[in-house]
Amino acid sequence: MARTSVGVLRGGTSNEYDLSLKTGAAMLAALPQDRYDTRDIFIDKRGYWHLRGTPVDASRALSQIDVVLNALHGGVGEDGTVQRILELAGVPYAGARGQAAALSLNKVRGREVLRRAGVRMPQALSFTVENALTTGEMAQLAFSQFGPPYVVKPVQEGSSTGIRMATTLLELPDAIGDVLEAFGAALVEQYIRGQEASIGVIEDFRGEELYALPPAHVILPEGSCFIEPGHYQEGSLRHNVPSNFTHAQKRAIADLARAAHRALGLSHFSRADVILTPRTVYFLEVDAVPGLYPGASFQPMLESVGSSVPEFLEHAIKLAMR
Repeated sequence: MARTSVGVLRGGTSNEYDLSLKTGAAMLAALPQDRYDTRDIFIDKRGYWHLRGTPVDASRALSQIDVVLNALHGGVGEDGTVQRILELAGVPYAGARGQAAALSLNKVRGREVLRRAGVRMPQALSFTVENALTTGEMAQLAFSQFGPPYVVKPVQEGSSTGIRMATTLLELPDAIGDVLEAFGAALVEQYIRGQEASIGVIEDFRGEELYALPPAHVILPEGSCFIEPGHYQEGSLRHNVPSNFTHAQKRAIADLARAAHRALGLSHFSRADVILTPRTVYFLEVDAVPGLYPGASFQPMLESVGSSVPEFLEHAIKLAMR
């Protein structure tokens, strides 16, 4: 029986380059060699494609590939660039289509769609370097709509890259300025105190149209107020799954993740971050390319229902090729 040729894209242009290499390595290691002929396709930080250590154009790298698994976190892997290349090459791929991936990566555009769909989120306000306001005026505008503490985020980065915390109004102008200077656009978001959770959804899995994995309770390192980039690199986050959330809380988390997946038009799978308060659940953001690197939440969520990374990837390949 002929093996399926699977190209695994990893590396990329974003600040999540190292995590992408690890997710790609996990994919390559997980696929059974008797059924899959894997091809490690590396994209460097400048966006150049490589195959077996040699620079090649994308069409050459994708030749004789049956299906692609995208392990590119952020950057060209989630802004629609790679998806358009794959579609032009006529190669099936697992995961979100280009427009939906770009929408989920862009926190401002994604929030607009989710707000119209009734998805509950913290209050937020966005600014760019083109705004004719000082950072002090931006801070006052945010303060007029919701009070501190604040979380200031880049609009198009993942894995908590570039996030600044402002516990008071006095700290907010500098936090906004730092993010604008580094990234050109900033989202000022209301900081919600509560318990963080991660949840994955998978299409047509276990007999359900959109199956929700059990949510993982995210335990931050002692002294941390929010997830920082170093926590991903160090693997210092703990994901407790099964969690101690009540049945009602788990159902509310699952409903929120499903609603976000559908509203953004995502495909095959996604992973959402949420925060629970005593009264309700808030959606924070969604990841169209869930991490499979050591310390990520997706693998323990799979294992909690008797599944595994190999089963998930084989299911993703079937979804891509149908």
